[in-house]
Amino acid sequence: MTTEVAHLTATELLAAYEKKELSPVEATQAALDRIAAVDEQLNAYCLVDADSALGQARESEQRWQRGEPAGPVDGVPTSVKDMFLTRGWPTLRGSRTVDADQKWEADAPCVARLRESGAVLVGKTTTPELGWKGVTDNPLTGVTRNPWDLTRTPGGSSGGSSAAVAAGMAPLSVGTDGGGSVRIPGAFSGIFALKPTYGRIPLYPSSPFGTLAHAGPMTWTVDDGALLLDVISAHDARDWSELAPPVGSFVDALGDGVQGLRIAFSPDLGFVDVHPEVAAAVRDGVAAFGAAGAHVEEASPGFADPVETFNVLWYSGAAKFVEPLTDEQRGLLDPGLREICAQGATYSALDYLEATAQRMALGVAMGECHENYDLLVTPTMPIPAFTAGREVPEDWSQPRWTSWSPFTYPFNLTQQPAATVPCGFTASGLPIGLQIVGPRHADAAVLAAAKAFQDAKPWTATRPTLES
Repeated sequence: MTTEVAHLTATELLAAYEKKELSPVEATQAALDRIAAVDEQLNAYCLVDADSALGQARESEQRWQRGEPAGPVDGVPTSVKDMFLTRGWPTLRGSRTVDADQKWEADAPCVARLRESGAVLVGKTTTPELGWKGVTDNPLTGVTRNPWDLTRTPGGSSGGSSAAVAAGMAPLSVGTDGGGSVRIPGAFSGIFALKPTYGRIPLYPSSPFGTLAHAGPMTWTVDDGALLLDVISAHDARDWSELAPPVGSFVDALGDGVQGLRIAFSPDLGFVDVHPEVAAAVRDGVAAFGAAGAHVEEASPGFADPVETFNVLWYSGAAKFVEPLTDEQRGLLDPGLREICAQGATYSALDYLEATAQRMALGVAMGECHENYDLLVTPTMPIPAFTAGREVPEDWSQPRWTSWSPFTYPFNLTQQPAATVPCGFTASGLPIGLQIVGPRHADAAVLAAAKAFQDAKPWTATRPTLES
C-alpha cells in the first residue's frame, strides 16, 4: 500500500485530500518510506529531512481538515535540485568546495513559492558539480543511477530529480536546464519535463551560465507539470530578467490540444546521427499529433550545429564561477569541470560577444521557422541512456557531453520552451523521449501538445521495477 500511495501523482493526491480519502501525512510517509527502500540503489537524494517533512505534512493536514489549503500543491511531497537555495538546508551543488557549515537563510524563488503554496519539501536531489554536465555524478555524493537500469545514467544535470520522480520518491521536483538538464534526464528516466521560456520561472541568485539557464518542472505526468509551473512561475523581485506573471492557468490550457496546429517534425535537425530504435519510436510518436488534428510536415529549421557557440558561453560561465576559488579548492573539482573552466578562461570578450551574436542569429532563424510552424518536434536524445558514471558513452568519438545532446542546447541559446515526453522503450527497456519545442512565450501551447500526446500514447501506467 505504501508503494501504491508513493506512485500517486500530485493531481491524484490533491483529489484524495479533498475527498478525505488520504492525508498529507500518509502521502509524505509513503514518499519517505519509498526513499528509504530504494534510494540507496539510486542515489537520487543528497539530503532528506524526514522530521521537517512530516512537520510540514501535519500542518498541511490541519489546513485540509479546515478546508483551507494554502495553495495548489498543499501537502504534496516535493523535492528540489541541490542548485536552489533552501532555507535551513545547505546548498552544496555537488561540490566539495562549498562550506556546509554556514547560515542558510534564503529560499530560491521556486522554493519560496512552493512553501507559500503548502508543498511538503522532503529533500534535495543530486546534481553534477555546479550542474555543469548532462549526466549526474559528482565528487561529493558520487554516482546517481537510472531506475529503469541501475547500470545506466539517469541523465543530468537534474538526474537526481528525474530518478526520484520515476521511482516514486515524491511526485514533484524542480530542476534546472542550461543545455538540456531537465530534458536529458526526462528522456533517459522516462518522465515529463519542461524547460519553459527563459524568465518564466524566476531565478535567484543568477546562474553562472547566465541567460542559458532555466528552471523547470519534472513530473510523472504533464498535468502535474502544468500544476507545478502554475506555482513556481509567480513573481519574485530578485530576478531582474523575469517575465511578467502568466495570464491564466497552465492547467486550464491543457485541454487546448493540437487541432489545426502546424507542426514541423525534424528527425535529425539536419545534422544529428540518431540511434535506430530512438528514430523509430519518435517517428511513430509523431503520428499521434496528426491523428489528433495537427498538420504535420517533415522539415528541419535549417541551422547548423551551434555547439561551439554554446561552448564559449557555457565554459566562460563555468570559468567565472570558479574564479574566486583557491588552487587547493580547484584541486577538489570534478576533473571535467576543471578542464572546461580552463578552456573558458582562454576566451576573450570579443569571443564572448561573437558567440552572443551567433546566438542572436540562431534566435532569428527559429523565429522565422515559427512563422511557418506553431511547434517543432524532434527526438529529445539521439541515443538511449548509457553507462552511469561516464560523461560520454564507451568508445565515443568526442569527450564532452554536448556531443550526444545536440537536440537540447540549441533551444537554451534561443530561450524557447521545450518539453520532453516519453514515447517508447528500446528493446532492452530503456525510455525514449520526444521533444516538443515552441516559440518564445508559447509555454501553454507546448504543454497542451504534450498533454495531447500523453492522452494519445499514455505512458503513466508503467513504472520502473526496483527491488526494495
